[in-house]
Amino acid sequence: MGDYRDYEPLHPKGTDWRGIFGKIWAPIAAVIGVAVKFGFVFLKFFSIFISVAAYALIWGWKFAVGFVALILIHELGHYVEAKRQGLDVSIPVFIPLLGAYVAIKNSPVNPWRNSLVALAGPAAGGLASGICWAIANQTGSDLWHALAYAGFLLNLFNLLPVGFLDGGAVWRSIKLARQVPEWTPEIAATAPYSTVPGGGPSKAFEIGLLYGGLALLLALGMLGTHVPQHRL
Repeated sequence: MGDYRDYEPLHPKGTDWRGIFGKIWAPIAAVIGVAVKFGFVFLKFFSIFISVAAYALIWGWKFAVGFVALILIHELGHYVEAKRQGLDVSIPVFIPLLGAYVAIKNSPVNPWRNSLVALAGPAAGGLASGICWAIANQTGSDLWHALAYAGFLLNLFNLLPVGFLDGGAVWRSIKLARQVPEWTPEIAATAPYSTVPGGGPSKAFEIGLLYGGLALLLALGMLGTHVPQHRL
């Protein structure tokens, strides 16, 4: 018989958690470091993915991606119009399950210009919803049809005359424009404290016309894409 005195039996090894953790710790630490160093920018960038994940838990990932894209287009409407006016505006920031917003730091006291920024979001969102509707009609896709309806509903809801919504901002612009005389350089020179640029009854009427027209188009789009459930 051979000499087995130097033989050591094999022992089963468990999972090497230390080794695994050591391999993944470096990338985790790098991500944490970036998040700490660029905290708010990091949050802004990843908030859109967090929103997609949150909506996906309710409606599935395909609808979630489309719905968040519609919200993004809505906010980009505000962003583009604010940039066009030369304002200092932030990129869209998402709040999961609540929506998104853009922050404007140097918004002027100008009812006409402020109303254009407020209306640009629902207008862009409504246009995107119309494109979804057109795709649904061409393809017969229930997903695109649902996105169109949700988009029209979302943007129409945003036009409600409630403080923090776009409709609230528009109504404040209308009220301010009605309270001051028609702005002209001559009147502003003689009565600087009673006038504001972009104000006056005619501007209030124009703002109201844009507001009402956009709300009507969104309501028609919502009615056109509504599918009766017949559950009662």
